[in-house]
Amino acid sequence: MRITTRGQLAVSAMTDLALRQKARPVALSTISTRQGTSLSYLEQLFSGLRRAGLVDSTRGPGGGYTLARSPEQISVADIILAVESLKADDLQSLESGQAARVRSMTGELWTSFNARVMEYLQSVTLQSLVEQQLSKGVAVEEIPAAPAAASKKLPAKPRPLMARVGVPNSVFALGAVPLLQRR
Repeated sequence: MRITTRGQLAVSAMTDLALRQKARPVALSTISTRQGTSLSYLEQLFSGLRRAGLVDSTRGPGGGYTLARSPEQISVADIILAVESLKADDLQSLESGQAARVRSMTGELWTSFNARVMEYLQSVTLQSLVEQQLSKGVAVEEIPAAPAAASKKLPAKPRPLMARVGVPNSVFALGAVPLLQRR
């Protein structure tokens, strides 16, 4: 089993999301800035996380991502399996005869090792990573609410459309007016 940087970045980004999703969806651009990861790479990761049912996306202004389940229900193994293409057998690069010899001599060792690693990753929840970050003193910035004065401000009333006599109401109507009359 090989866990790449891809899996590590996905776990880190999901922890960031879990820390900050309380008020509203979290934009990938803000995670990108905090994590120092390119936005396009995060988009690829979150596409896999969304397909795996770990995150939900919201489009439009104020959109972003939220966890699809509570942090207690998401394990590190879930996150890694969503973004990694793990192979149970890392012997595929060996010749068939050489791979068979390795399997016959130490196959059980590596199978057991991979099972234990997966068991451990399944035991670590996203919630435990969030608590770990909070205990380290990671500051979770609060998203300011809209100021009270702005919410009391009445929207501007649209100006009523008044029929103006002798004024064309479209470009086409303007073209029909003789040139001398336009001045």
